[in-house]
Amino acid sequence: MVLGCLIALFAAACGRGERASATTRDSRARLRIAVVTHGQASDPFWSVVKNGIDQAAKDMGVTVTYQAPQAFDMVAMSRLIDAEVARKPDGLVISMPDPAALARSVEAAKDAGIPLITINAGGEEARKMGALLHIGQSEYDAGKAGGERMAKAGVRHAICVNHEVGNVSEDERCRGFLDALVKAGGAGRVLAVNQASPTDMQQKIMAAMAPDVDGVFTLGPAGARAALAAAQQSNRLGTMKLATFDLSPEVLSAIRDGQISFAIDQQQYLQGYLAIVLLAQYAQHGMLPAAEAIPTGPSFVTKENAADVIDASKKGIR
Repeated sequence: MVLGCLIALFAAACGRGERASATTRDSRARLRIAVVTHGQASDPFWSVVKNGIDQAAKDMGVTVTYQAPQAFDMVAMSRLIDAEVARKPDGLVISMPDPAALARSVEAAKDAGIPLITINAGGEEARKMGALLHIGQSEYDAGKAGGERMAKAGVRHAICVNHEVGNVSEDERCRGFLDALVKAGGAGRVLAVNQASPTDMQQKIMAAMAPDVDGVFTLGPAGARAALAAAQQSNRLGTMKLATFDLSPEVLSAIRDGQISFAIDQQQYLQGYLAIVLLAQYAQHGMLPAAEAIPTGPSFVTKENAADVIDASKKGIR
């Protein structure tokens, strides 16, 4: 309902948007929008972003390509962006986990006059670097909110499991979380792990679960899965407070069953969907919301609302 009205609003007026003329549809069909992110479409999180992109492409009648490096690799990502800039798309969507590393490629897109929207990561630097706007959440504020919630639940000594140290979004999540925990009288530290090795993740989390550690905060579903396994293997599942960023069917089931206290949801489907809708409208009509950013989070998924979110997850939109 809300998404339908958004499309209609950007097209013209809510009452006429769904009755766009064949001429309007045909002119949009010539538009090509390129998407380059640091996350692969096979990843549970990014697959939902991709679902939003695909649905928006269908709704708007535009051609969209999606690319990502095979691992978290800013050199490879820069090359993908450069290749798309050379093809001169009508719009470009990128995530920006390391603004400094991607600055040259972003500057090239700006110099080529390609309209750019950033999603998910890099919101603090997006406008400074020439993006029209950013769609996502404040990662520091989201991490801080998570830390406040865990502190309120009684957590005093926690680890923040960072699977992509150097990704500005992940680093800011841990920073916000630890700042909130310290402010509440607690303490914590960052634990760096390698997401490419689930066994290594689990072992490192287990080793970090000292007797005084009463909370584990992860930054994504892969980390949450490893933390669940570590807590279970060390017989601390149910006594150790676990929480995470982002959703997956496994995370949602664990929340429903009381094994994970909460997940922070940034509604990544909207990040992909709105970026395509807005660039299509900008390319066609020059229209854009008068805002530097469109916040899609944070919101919290808890035991109370997990069942509803599980239904949406089955549809590929949460």
